[in-house]
Amino acid sequence: MIGIPFEAHVPLRSLLQDESENDDLHRCEVGRRLYRIRSADSDGLRSSASVLVNRMYATRGYASRPLPDQSLPTRITLVASDHESTVATITVGFDSFDGLHVDTLFSQEVDTLRQAGRQVCEFTTLAMDQVVRSRRVLASLFNVAYIYAHRVMGFDTLLIEVNPRHVLYYQRMLGFQVMAPQRHSPRVGAPAVLLGINFSYIREQGERFAGLSRASNERSLYPDWFSPLEEEAILRRLTRSKASAAPTSRHRYEPLRLLQA
Repeated sequence: MIGIPFEAHVPLRSLLQDESENDDLHRCEVGRRLYRIRSADSDGLRSSASVLVNRMYATRGYASRPLPDQSLPTRITLVASDHESTVATITVGFDSFDGLHVDTLFSQEVDTLRQAGRQVCEFTTLAMDQVVRSRRVLASLFNVAYIYAHRVMGFDTLLIEVNPRHVLYYQRMLGFQVMAPQRHSPRVGAPAVLLGINFSYIREQGERFAGLSRASNERSLYPDWFSPLEEEAILRRLTRSKASAAPTSRHRYEPLRLLQA
């Protein structure tokens, strides 16, 4: 579990520290409002994530499907919650023999990456409650998903499908590049554009800008990233909890339970 202070001036703090490390990082958050990021590994969390996705997609006129009742071996859903209320969610999908959601529209582009030796994953079903609209929560959710996919699982390339009107946002805020022109997505009933980014670039930007003052000229999400020290603490916890399954070609992973309360 990871705690994110709501107050804009408070530095990000992780609750995934080793017990042997300074516990003051835990105690100094008592009494302050925290958003907590965890894996949706229970029926209640998966249900609340589905409700949020359905509600947010409906407001934009998109179709959506509920999350599967049980976690799939090649996908993990993360949720950010305020007390017991889910306020944001994102799903990480790992390439496998069954492929990725982005294969439905962009199989040729994705196969080109595979043939070039890229280890491909995707982020899907991103949703955030409009009442929250927190840049910090969004950045932290992406940050944890990145740590999980790249630094724990070893994937090097991230793909996402976005509505054409959101392309500039992802280019400006995270550095994504357009990988293919827009096509109509039957899954959401709207046009979609394929965007991609190398995790090495995300890591470089995080190390460069994490914790940078908003007063600077940097307008991306990276100033709201966890600090390198915090990221290493999260990584150590996730690595200790990593399942012992060995991947085959095109990656086939066993179910994981890495972010536990």
